[in-house]
Amino acid sequence: MPEPVGAHRPLFVTGAVLGEGPDAAVPVHYGAPLREQRRLLDRRAVVDLGQLELLEVRGTDARTWMTTITSQVLAGTPVGSSASLAVLSPQGRVEHLASSVVLEEEALLLILDAGARAGLRRYLEMMRFAARVELIDRDDLRVLGALAPAAEVLPGLGLPDPVAVWAEPWPQVAPGGVAYGPDPEDPVGAVLTVLDAAALRGLPWAGEQLAGMSSWEALRIADHRARAAREIDERTIPHELDLLRTAVHTAKGCYRGQETVAKVLNLGQPPRRLVMLHLDGSQDLPVGVGGEVRLGGADGKAVGTVTSSALHADLGPIALAVVRRAVPLDAPLSVGVAVADSSGEDRVTWVDAAQEPIVVARDHGERPATAKL
Repeated sequence: MPEPVGAHRPLFVTGAVLGEGPDAAVPVHYGAPLREQRRLLDRRAVVDLGQLELLEVRGTDARTWMTTITSQVLAGTPVGSSASLAVLSPQGRVEHLASSVVLEEEALLLILDAGARAGLRRYLEMMRFAARVELIDRDDLRVLGALAPAAEVLPGLGLPDPVAVWAEPWPQVAPGGVAYGPDPEDPVGAVLTVLDAAALRGLPWAGEQLAGMSSWEALRIADHRARAAREIDERTIPHELDLLRTAVHTAKGCYRGQETVAKVLNLGQPPRRLVMLHLDGSQDLPVGVGGEVRLGGADGKAVGTVTSSALHADLGPIALAVVRRAVPLDAPLSVGVAVADSSGEDRVTWVDAAQEPIVVARDHGERPATAKL
């Protein structure tokens, strides 16, 4: 297996198959994806999330400053507390999405998807003005994902003390948040443990202690959790992905994009909505990211795009897709899959899909008390 160089080399490479796109630096699996997923569910394995990027915001004004320029309240929260946050455009579109942990009274650690740090850092530097803050790239750290803190999952490995542990009680609505749909069935959540990268590399890793990204993505999709590198595009507003549940505080002071958040929440509906798809597995055709979603079969109307897909150990093939708001919640859908025919030419085969609603239309007869215009 060709091995990436530098800080993002996999922790364990025996049997590893590298991923693609934003996950190209870490294994998608180690040879037994479903067994790995079972170990992850049983809290006996962790996932190497070395592709994630970390940015520390440190200084006297760090938390108050981040509160004013993001969608979340970070000032006054306890040391060690976790949150999700977004940076929105003036039109309310999602430009950046991050997980944050309060390291100290004057320091935050932001955990970002692969390739996202440079853009967020540029924005923060532009907005710094006279704020007493410092931005520090933390390439000396690495993230492990699991369903509990990594030291609890692998107590005998000799893991170093964590620099930070991020966890939020998903799908519980955070303070100031608003749910845009039903809770997922049997959610498992996610815990990100941030540790010293050099110390991790020196440990005696074994294959049964690790699960690949295919396992992590399957659990994320089943939990209805949007990911920056997959679900967000240039048109996304938070309501479409149920980000108001945890990443947007609707009762805080002014921040960029607040007007769109409040108007759509109080008066309108988002133009698109996130949905989970249960895919017909009888054709044994892997549905890829970017697959077209149609209402009905091959002759139906194009209504959306697959953003994430995975094989779940219990649910079978599942996916997330962003579809038009007007698509009925119970309508049968189909997803296009490119398949090479006998001549080597690609043809599109259509896979049936049933919807599991994530974002639904809000009843504006009773407006949330926290929403402000």
